[in-house]
Amino acid sequence: MTHDVPAYGLWMLVILNSAIFLMFAFSFFKPQTARDWRTFGAFSAFIIALFVEMYGFPLSIYLLSGWLQTKYPGLDLLSHNSGHLWSTLLGEKGDPHFGPLHIASYVFLGFGFYLLSSAWNVLYHAQRHSALAISGPYARIRHPQYVAFVLVLLGFLLQWPTLLTLAMFPILLIMYGRLAVTEEAEMCKKFGAEFDAYAVRTPRFFPKLGASSQPEHPM
Repeated sequence: MTHDVPAYGLWMLVILNSAIFLMFAFSFFKPQTARDWRTFGAFSAFIIALFVEMYGFPLSIYLLSGWLQTKYPGLDLLSHNSGHLWSTLLGEKGDPHFGPLHIASYVFLGFGFYLLSSAWNVLYHAQRHSALAISGPYARIRHPQYVAFVLVLLGFLLQWPTLLTLAMFPILLIMYGRLAVTEEAEMCKKFGAEFDAYAVRTPRFFPKLGASSQPEHPM
């Protein structure tokens, strides 16, 4: 096996890709409160860990190298394509960048960032008027921003799973779930019956199929 073009040790790519995605997410999310910064910080840790393994040092490949070489004796562990472990494990042939999982990951990433942008726009105007955000994506679910972050994380996991990010993912799910509950307690205290009515008709994370919550006071 030859490696004329190095797949790892590309630390400038680690920095560049991490910066691009974090700035992109920051421009949509625009954290303001301490809770917002915790949400964004956890997301940032996931992104950095991902790109460190994607272009810096393949820790997961290194730890799994013995098993991978036994099960896939012809696999070039130091090639970039080998990092797309789902493709390897599922026995996909050809370039993994054109495989169904990779294409699905782009759908998750695109919709996640779109949802994040749409939700922030509604939330920004609601906060300016000291009102409850109940229009746009908030008419379908109560926490579209947290759902958006999860969709982006899922998109990256479909592209490039690592042991660290797979371990971080359920922790982030729990964290976002707890933040959502805390946020709802604050909104209930602030808006009272208006939030209670909104919570009754609007699911927390999973929208009702074929139905939407209609806001009483459009923003």
